[in-house]
Amino acid sequence: MIKHFTYNFLIAVEAIGQNKFRAMLTSLGIIFGVASVISMLAIGSGAQMEIIEQIKLLGANNIIIQPVSVQFEGVIDEDEQNGQRAERVRFSPGLTLEDAESIIRIIPQVEYTSPEIEIETAFIRAGLRRSGKLVGVTNRFFESQDYRVAEGSYFLDNHMENSSAVAIIGHGIKARFFAGEDAIGRQIKAGNTWLTVIGVLEERVVSEQNLQTLGIRDYNMDIYTPVTTALLRYRNRAHVSVMDVQEAAANRNQVQQRGNYHQLDRLVIRVTDTDYMGSVAGIVSRMLERRHNNVVDFQVIVPDQLLEQEQRTRNIFNIVLAAIASISLIVGGIGIMNIMLASVLERTREIGVRMSLGATRRDVVLQFLFEAVAIGLTGGIIGILLGIGISYGIEHSTGIITIISPLAVVISFVVSVSIGLIFGIYPARQAASKDPAISLRYE
Repeated sequence: MIKHFTYNFLIAVEAIGQNKFRAMLTSLGIIFGVASVISMLAIGSGAQMEIIEQIKLLGANNIIIQPVSVQFEGVIDEDEQNGQRAERVRFSPGLTLEDAESIIRIIPQVEYTSPEIEIETAFIRAGLRRSGKLVGVTNRFFESQDYRVAEGSYFLDNHMENSSAVAIIGHGIKARFFAGEDAIGRQIKAGNTWLTVIGVLEERVVSEQNLQTLGIRDYNMDIYTPVTTALLRYRNRAHVSVMDVQEAAANRNQVQQRGNYHQLDRLVIRVTDTDYMGSVAGIVSRMLERRHNNVVDFQVIVPDQLLEQEQRTRNIFNIVLAAIASISLIVGGIGIMNIMLASVLERTREIGVRMSLGATRRDVVLQFLFEAVAIGLTGGIIGILLGIGISYGIEHSTGIITIISPLAVVISFVVSVSIGLIFGIYPARQAASKDPAISLRYE
């Protein structure tokens, strides 16, 4: 049986060898179709990995509250004294630590909150100076962002309670200011305060695209200090200073636009389960609106929903591209059928000779079927190699991440063989159905 199949296969290969150029042209549809499928699946896999990486950067199960620096709400009425319109502005305390404490105390589905205070300042050490961000956080920040300390330790309870002048630095800060030496226990100046380094974070590589798309900063170049330290040793925007009072008095007859009065620059809320993300976001929004005297000076961002929407959009795009690529495979299959039908017509006398010498109809079917499958198989192999090359070319030329999975290669291989098999059955049966006597007399 094996010899029987091998013999028919060798005859099919010999027939393809006699018409190499025609066979190559026939397989072009399969080649481009398989190459398109490989490259599209590679782009889709890369997009999937990128979305997973974005989820890791933003943190799973997180809801982000960001303040709006200036927001006015109120009514306009006539000022009877000077005849000018004055705006009655409602007071809002802004986003504060009390908001964070209230959220975790009232909403049972909230696991914890992570407040952040960003301070634009300058870092100075050993004659080196660099502008950067000093970020006031709690240990929950590192947990919510999945950051780990590579050297030293996290903040201790007494650091938070005593507003200690300590810091955990990013990997980039260590490389810049503490090159070739141990940073733990040494000091670095942030603004006007010297901070003692107690920890160094692991390096996290973030693509430039993610930095822009997600609106995040390069955490490797930040310095982190306890949130209480940031409020006590630097500025607490929730407190009104003498300068603020004087400025308000000088502009009492004008509509005064308030600056950034929010105590916090960001508040991350970790929810216990993704099923509660939508409901918790709604509750937090209504709760903060009441606490802020009905002034909506904040925005609630649910990264999980944004990334899911992006994933759905990309999936639809990939499906459309895969459908377009599949058309090439169908066209390639039709091309195989067309050429095989023409080949059957051209080789009618050969078919008659084989059948007169004892070949059965099954032998003729196998001969032409193997020929169609061989064309599809050859086109599939070339298409796979071309698709891999296109995928790497796309990644290097455009920066789009592409991942070629073994499953995509296997699927493309099976599809190319199946195309040859499906579209080769009809021509093979047409060849086997010919009458040997008529075939021998065919000119």
